[in-house]
Amino acid sequence: MNPEATATALRGGWFHSGDIGYIDEEGDLFIVNRTKDMIIRGGYNVYPREVEEVLHTHPAVMEAAVIGIPYEMYGEEVKAVVSLKPGNEATPEEIITFCKQHIAAYKYPRHVQIMETLPKGPTGKLLKRVLREG
Repeated sequence: MNPEATATALRGGWFHSGDIGYIDEEGDLFIVNRTKDMIIRGGYNVYPREVEEVLHTHPAVMEAAVIGIPYEMYGEEVKAVVSLKPGNEATPEEIITFCKQHIAAYKYPRHVQIMETLPKGPTGKLLKRVLREG
């Protein structure tokens, strides 16, 4: 049990999951990210999922995770960690250039790390906390 985390999540009779979402004009709910994953770069909110969706359109990228890393000038900087499809090659610079062409200037990753595989838990979920720690 973690009483502090429980007290934070249960406030005023409501469960605060930390999910960020919106309801469209038809009343459908869309979850777009998690509060704890959001990157604040120079006062702008960067949703990792949006950057990851762009990275997944790169022809060489198999998997992608986007995290915030500490950066004195902007508070946080956008970092992408990717694995490449077998037989494909790409440099961090090529991936950054690709992202620059598809998303706003404050959102594209300034740092790209290429790994053979990304860390995953037993259910196959990417472990961003491991990437943040490493």
